[in-house]
Amino acid sequence: MKTLARDADQAEILRRLHALRNDSARRWGRMSAHQTVCHLSDGYRMLLGQRPTELVASPLPRPIVRLIALYVPLQWPKGRLSTTPELDQSAGGGTKPVDFNEDVAELARLLGAIVQMPGDQFASQRHPFFGRMSESSWLRWAYLHADHHLRQFGI
Repeated sequence: MKTLARDADQAEILRRLHALRNDSARRWGRMSAHQTVCHLSDGYRMLLGQRPTELVASPLPRPIVRLIALYVPLQWPKGRLSTTPELDQSAGGGTKPVDFNEDVAELARLLGAIVQMPGDQFASQRHPFFGRMSESSWLRWAYLHADHHLRQFGI
């Protein structure tokens, strides 16, 4: 199971991230490549405690939603899941894109900060859909979230 806890999986995400171009065409969804970079950065800022988000309503208990989303070996649905308003680039939330190359570099820096986070800090953060998570669940989510959006652009 891929996770940012593994060096090889970190390297894979970074390689794919650097293959993304500002004019990369999306296969689904509404975000541009540049908006996606900023959206991923905001997700990592959320994990680092730098971008607060509110809990959203869940149709099932959060532990069940988290188990399905993070550990059932299925790709996340394309274009069917909406994000929290604080990270929704299409609705005007989230960090505004400025310079593509600088924003990609910032995303890579944030990824590095996550993998260097002390293990006890993960439990103090809260995901808007999944609630509080362990270090291993957060690092699994961080990989899957990047993977989902890079696949959105065929990368």
